Amino acid sequence: MEIISQTTDFHLLKDTAVAIGKFDGLHIGHQKLLDQLLSQKKNGLAVCIFTFEPAPAVLFGFSDGKELTVREEKRILFERMGVDILIEFPLDKATAAIKPETFLKEILVKRMKMRYLVAGRDLSFGAGGGGNIELINKVIDQYGFRTEIIEKVFYQGVEVSSTYIRSQIESGNMETVRNLLGAPYTIMGKVMHGKRLGRILGMPTVNLVPADNKLLPPCGVYYSQVRYRGKLYPSISNVGYKPTVTEEKLLGVESYLYNFQQEIYGDQIEVELLSFKRPEYRFENIDRLKAQLAMDISAGRDWADHNF
Repeated sequence: MEIISQTTDFHLLKDTAVAIGKFDGLHIGHQKLLDQLLSQKKNGLAVCIFTFEPAPAVLFGFSDGKELTVREEKRILFERMGVDILIEFPLDKATAAIKPETFLKEILVKRMKMRYLVAGRDLSFGAGGGGNIELINKVIDQYGFRTEIIEKVFYQGVEVSSTYIRSQIESGNMETVRNLLGAPYTIMGKVMHGKRLGRILGMPTVNLVPADNKLLPPCGVYYSQVRYRGKLYPSISNVGYKPTVTEEKLLGVESYLYNFQQEIYGDQIEVELLSFKRPEYRFENIDRLKAQLAMDISAGRDWADHNF
């Protein structure tokens, strides 16, 4: 996959099928749109995702910047899907002020050679978000591309959106989140060296430090699974600060993999959170912590036996 980032000066060589958006979470609504986009490969078009970096809501102060899927994760997921080109268009006050008509003609049609556009009815680009379906319909014949509108997806009567998924994550409803995403909520990253306390306790773990802008669920213990080199390992994970053993305010994700003995420091893994078990506690001493961890691991094994 070709990634075009940190520049507005680009010119694509192939005719493209394009989708525009922030694609935060890549939920089942996004997947419906992306499936249609990817189908255009059979027509000889290069599949191109156009995103803004940062997202408009972040630039204009309407968002805290926390994301369901951070940039590095999106790159991995888009490549797995078969996306050919990912454009991370730098958004600042100047680029945000580009007139919608200019954006459409100069960037989408001329620079990106767009021949097909798939979008939801809430499509928005250009100054003031004025680039919308109405504008597209006015000029589509003039510029010679096709467009397809994808309708919203609903889950149990609620429109599937990144905002709704965010509320479910913040409530720890990981089963609902899984249904909305079409996959478990995932945290990707490289295994970091921790304090090796788990190894000392006889419960060796793998540690991730999520990106600062990664949205995390409430601190606590979760039934989980870890994806490593294409294989899934049942696990139990702690999201939090480990208050019993450190005063550091470093938010991390620590996972114990059942029957796993490999040394994987520095390797890429994906922690998939499946179900909330309990909040994170500060225990009186290490022995109490060790006893609770043993109970958590035992419960996690039972849960995995019935859910894998």
